[in-house]
This record gives sequence, C-alpha cells and structure tokens, in this order.
Amino acid sequence: MKQIICTVLLALFLMVPAGAVNAKSAVVMDGFTGAVYFERNADERLPMASTTKIMTALVAIESGNIEREYEVKREYTLVEGTSMSLREGETLTIHDTLWGLLMLSGNDAALALAGECGGSQNFVAKMNAKARELGLENTHFDNPHGLDSETHYTTARELAILAAYALRNETFREIVSTTSHTAAGRSMTNHNRLLRSYEGACGVKTGYTRRAGRCLVSAAERHGRRLVAVTLNDPDDWIDHAAMLDQGFTAFHERTLQTAGEQIGGCAVYGGTPEAVPLLAGETLSAWLTDREQPRAVLSGRRFTYAPVFSSARFGEVEYRLGDQVLASGSVAYGADSARNSEKLSFWERLRMMLFGH
Repeated sequence: MKQIICTVLLALFLMVPAGAVNAKSAVVMDGFTGAVYFERNADERLPMASTTKIMTALVAIESGNIEREYEVKREYTLVEGTSMSLREGETLTIHDTLWGLLMLSGNDAALALAGECGGSQNFVAKMNAKARELGLENTHFDNPHGLDSETHYTTARELAILAAYALRNETFREIVSTTSHTAAGRSMTNHNRLLRSYEGACGVKTGYTRRAGRCLVSAAERHGRRLVAVTLNDPDDWIDHAAMLDQGFTAFHERTLQTAGEQIGGCAVYGGTPEAVPLLAGETLSAWLTDREQPRAVLSGRRFTYAPVFSSARFGEVEYRLGDQVLASGSVAYGADSARNSEKLSFWERLRMMLFGH
C-alpha cells in the first residue's frame, strides 16, 4: 500500500497529462532506486516485439565466455524480420553477435545466441527463469527474438525493471549506448534515434511487430541520475519518450550533502586526551535528488584509533548512498588533536603502540 501511495504522489507531483502520452502502456522509472515517476496502464500484459532482446542479450552475457567463436548454422539464417545478415558457415564470436542483436535488432542474431548458449528451448527456459529471479510475474517469453506469439508478453513496468537491471551490466550498457560500431565485418548503426537527439540518452532497445505496435525502451542519464522509460504500442514513441524523460528529470534538484569542514562523525581515541575527536568533511559534496530522497552517509575507517591523533590527518572516506547507488564520495579528516596519555594505557596497549604505533 505504501508503494502504491508513493507512486500516486510522484505521478501527481510530476503532473504528466494522461492524454500527452499516446502509448497503450507507459512508465518512467528511476534506473537506480526503482521509484516510478509516471505510469499509464503499466501493469497490462502486452506483446513487446524486439524489446525481448534485452533479456536475450542479458542471458547470453551471463552465460559467460562471450569471446568464444562459433560457426553459423543454416537454421539461424531462416528467421523472418530484421537481420544482421548472418551467413551459413561464417565464424564469429558471441560478442560480435550481441552487437548485431542490440544495434541491428537481428532476429538471426537472437536465434544464433540461443542456439550457441545452451540450445533454443533451454535458452528460452533460462529467459523465463531470469524473469522469475527478477520478480517479473507478468512476463513470459516464447522465443528469443520477439516475433508475435500468444504467450509472449510483458508489462511496461516489468520491462523497465528488466532494462534497469540490464544496464548494470558493463557489456550490455556499452552496446546499447553506442551509436555506430563495426563488428564481424559489418558496419552497424543503432536503431535508437534518441542516442543522437536526446541529451544524456544511453540506450536501450526498439521493437515493432504489427500486433505489438511500436515498442520502445529508452534510458538517459543527467547529473548522476538515470531514468528508464517504456512505451508499448505507441505510434509517437520518439516524441513521447523525450517528453516523458524531460518531465521525469524535473523531479531532481541539486542538494548539498555536506560542506567542507562540517562535522560528519566522531572517532574514539584510546589512550588519548580527549578520548574522542570529531571527524570533518574534506570537501563540499552535492547530488541531484527528489524532495523525498534521503541518502545515507557511510563512513569507511576504523571505529577507534590510538593516540596521538593530529588534526587534519586523514581518517578515511565518506560515501553518500541511495540504495546500492553511490551518489558522491569524499575524504574525511580528524578534526582535533588528541595527545598520548601513556599512564592510562594498559601494559598490552602500551606494548602494541611501541610495536605498531597507531
């Protein structure tokens, strides 16, 4: 219930007019926190065409050893629709095939990856297992390419969750964010127009079939924040995605996390006077946040130290985190001196200091 209320409030806050998006289903989601900033029929099961290939690529990458070579089988070349023009008998790597899958939306590349990463039937089973692992209860795959099938479906919300997860993978992220590339003797241009027209665009995948309509998953990064937008069955997807992402980014405002010299903690000092010293921020840090977000400060350094302690000496670092995402980090220093007080130390503490210093 709490999540539903937050979602509604965020949607109201952003004030995206319902009629402004022409998609049958749509969502804008935070790529790091999973917060939803806008949704429209986001949980309706719909076909997703070639956006399927996000999962195809992910499963192939997670199968490992993507630099291994294979020989193209005739069965990989017989599929209809978009193609990377695989030729029977040619040799290329799994990695090269991933470029053809994600940049050219090759259905032949999808069949090749499925065939070479465990066999078609087993590969699709892996896709569905990965969906369950990610908690995608309204997603089911019948094939690795996204051509229409009765029980091949997802929702805008779950496709956004999948894309946000896939973007954490370095190989996947590199491919979907690249506008042009040469692999396996082929010059490839990414079908995602937003990479060339939208500030901060970093992926991810287009799709179309007559039944599914135009489907698009996009992502963009600004000021260290990432948004993922999804539309299913949207005749104006490029325009809608630019507007949805623009509106989503208005949720973020720069906020100061700490100022240089500010006390952000303390450290106990054994055998010293005083017995504790403040810890001071080494620099001013800021991050782009929504009004509701409260990042937590995580100090890295020992919970205590031994005297003497000298003001301005380095203690360690501080990280400001939002979930698993590190928004900013900086140095931390001791904020005061603490003189050694030998008579207060036990024999073993004095011995330790003689042998190891601090």
